[in-house]
Amino acid sequence: MASSKISQLQQLQQNLQNVLIQKQQLQNQIVEYDSALTELKTTEKAYKIVGKIMLSSPKEELIREVEEKKEVSELRLKNFTQQEEKLQQNFQQVQQEVMSELQQEKKHDKKSDYSLKVY
Repeated sequence: MASSKISQLQQLQQNLQNVLIQKQQLQNQIVEYDSALTELKTTEKAYKIVGKIMLSSPKEELIREVEEKKEVSELRLKNFTQQEEKLQQNFQQVQQEVMSELQQEKKHDKKSDYSLKVY
């Protein structure tokens, strides 16, 4: 029983690491969007990369696009944060169950050792 819980713990830990990686990537993306917005607000001309070429584009349009992308990333970040919290709760719960089972097995083993010594 404990081995299946340990496997479950390992899976939860791996899922948690994946969520943390994705969260970090989104946080980096949001920082890039903030930087782009700062630059766009201080410049007169703005350009947009389309494929392999750079095209002049209205500054206000680019600001709106970057703000929309940032908003979507912030929503995704919020979702990943919620997933992280749920995974951490599940991880702690399963970890407690494993520890409890291992302690019970240890107590059971000690009783078995004692009963062998008595005979």
